[in-house]
Amino acid sequence: MKKAMTISYEVGNNLYINLTNKCPCACTFCIRNSADGAYGSDPLWLEHDPDISEIMTDLDKRDLTKYNEIVFCGYGEPTCRLDTVLEVAHELKARPECPLLRINTNGLSDLVNGKSTAESLCEVMDIISVSLNAGTRDEYMKVTRPKYPEAFEAMQKFTADCVKTGNAEVIMSVVDVIPQEQIEASRKIAEKLGAKLRVRSYES
Repeated sequence: MKKAMTISYEVGNNLYINLTNKCPCACTFCIRNSADGAYGSDPLWLEHDPDISEIMTDLDKRDLTKYNEIVFCGYGEPTCRLDTVLEVAHELKARPECPLLRINTNGLSDLVNGKSTAESLCEVMDIISVSLNAGTRDEYMKVTRPKYPEAFEAMQKFTADCVKTGNAEVIMSVVDVIPQEQIEASRKIAEKLGAKLRVRSYES
């Protein structure tokens, strides 16, 4: 496991922000199980969680206006650093020609932070992308392996709360390695919650 300080990295026309390696899940398909980085990036295992100054200094080295989206993602669950996510997002939103802001999350922010978080996130994010991972509770728990017994229900409540704000586009995602019946079951969950479903390709 190589450790570095890759705070931001490019994927196509988007810029990804890597804030933490912490995550309350241990997904069976997670790229962290087999690689130090993603999409050809430098190693994403952080030496430490970067503070606001480090993050903004890193971002100020880039022309942010050239990106389609700025994505809070990285090699951990970004809402493990909710206050930092919100502060950075507010700072970026205040800048002229700020690209769309997206967060890729496992949807367990309420459990991680011990409070409802959808409203504060949807105030600054244009897109909320929630990793659904499976279409049934049993399969979700088996594939995602969260530390919270109530994770499947909490993830759905968070998604529904985000949809209710009406402030952000809400997407639920699954990886195409799961069986087709799980994809269809996932589609039904997303529709029930008012979100869109995205089936994404697995990156090895």
